[in-house]
Amino acid sequence: MSTDTTDLELVSSSQAHTGKGLGTGNPADAFVIEPPRVRTKRTPRRTRTNFEMLAWLFMRLSGVVLVVLILGHLTIMLLLDGGVSKVNFAFVAGRWASPLWQGWDLLMLWLAMLHGANGMRTVINDYAEKDSTRLWLKTLMGAATVFTVLLGTLVIFTFDPNI
Repeated sequence: MSTDTTDLELVSSSQAHTGKGLGTGNPADAFVIEPPRVRTKRTPRRTRTNFEMLAWLFMRLSGVVLVVLILGHLTIMLLLDGGVSKVNFAFVAGRWASPLWQGWDLLMLWLAMLHGANGMRTVINDYAEKDSTRLWLKTLMGAATVFTVLLGTLVIFTFDPNI
């Protein structure tokens, strides 16, 4: 069986990236593999940091730590401390009187917010098509993350049971 190469067309990288295919009407043409990028003089040899690799690593490590923190939290709150019906203002005041529980809840808050924000950053990068839309969505998400982390930290450390 011989392969006929007359049906093959070379596609520029920008055309293949649009996902519109070769314009032949065949839906399979939308799945064109781009040729490897070629390093030019303008392409830097090495970036200063590898942010995406560090973000990927943070997601894996924070996910493992969050599983331990959350399962520990649920076990203590639901099984050992008598369940949700006992959670009230006095319960929280007694719990946050201990630096251990302040640190536990603070670590859970920070890791959960940063883990979620990093995941949302990835989703925004994947699905926002325009650079300006991507910038605004990531700015709003970053502002909401900073606001929530700061407010939660403030509440944990300034909680006054004598209100």
